Amino acid sequence: MTKEQVLSLLLQAKQPLSGEQMSRTLGVSRAAVWKAIGSLRLEGYTIEAATRRGYRLTACPSAPDALRIAQLLSGHPWCTHVRVLEQTDSTNNEIKRLAAAGAPEGTCVVALRQTAGRGRRGRSFLSPEGGLYMSVLLRPALRPEVLMPLTAMTAVAAMRAVEQASGLRPGIKWTNDLVVGRRKLCGILTELSIEAESQAVDYVVIGIGINCSPTQFPPELAEHVTDLQTQTGRATDRSLLAAKLLTGLYELEQALPEGKDAWLRVFSENCVTLGQAVSVVRGDQVRHGHADGIDENAALRVRYDDGSCETVSSGEVSVRGMYGYV
Repeated sequence: MTKEQVLSLLLQAKQPLSGEQMSRTLGVSRAAVWKAIGSLRLEGYTIEAATRRGYRLTACPSAPDALRIAQLLSGHPWCTHVRVLEQTDSTNNEIKRLAAAGAPEGTCVVALRQTAGRGRRGRSFLSPEGGLYMSVLLRPALRPEVLMPLTAMTAVAAMRAVEQASGLRPGIKWTNDLVVGRRKLCGILTELSIEAESQAVDYVVIGIGINCSPTQFPPELAEHVTDLQTQTGRATDRSLLAAKLLTGLYELEQALPEGKDAWLRVFSENCVTLGQAVSVVRGDQVRHGHADGIDENAALRVRYDDGSCETVSSGEVSVRGMYGYV
């Protein structure tokens, strides 16, 4: 526990802290403080030591770090539920395994890379090292139909977190992508587990993947994606981004179901799909039209070229000129 306590002191300090100060504050030996400092340095923290002045934290690891995420969330109801993995098949799959074992709401898995990341409609989601890939477990005592706006609300939480951590405010492509210009920055996948007999929600998994640094994507994808470092000109603190996402998802969970309308207003204000020419694809059928708005469950209102109208809650919706659709 001493390592976590030392990190907490260094994060909060406005000036260098001596080993003696920290040992007195924590009630441990100076040797224990020195050992904790060494462990933190091995984990990627840059801690400077000046004679007669003490220790000063000057840089944190660029990769997500469970210890720092917990410190950033200090006092938050979910602060002790974060796990960071070097690699997993899919953070959503990992959360499902934990949910089956009785993990509490707010359990979060962050991976440095995924070997079998998934997107909507069974697509693969490329997840090389350098991004932020995380999933969170919710256990809302609500009926499935009440959770229909969940993906749209998650997009709002992710948009806010990206802006808070990087200064960049992305747009939202209905219903589950964050975009900058016409390039994809972030994908979202929400999955529900429903009890067979009662048809009540057992748990919900929210998965979020954000491109944080330049990556070699296949040629067919490279011109349609972007990342935070390319857009902002600097590296994004992925631990801070993860903490902001968790905070936003907690606020989202607290807003269900009565507060969803306020979240969907923000979604509409930032949805780049609205007002655009769109193509709605269902199997072999493709219909062209115009995206007019969203309804109270975040379904897309589409006016087709033949004059007919439809509220679309399933199928693939492409925006003209985005992701290669022309």
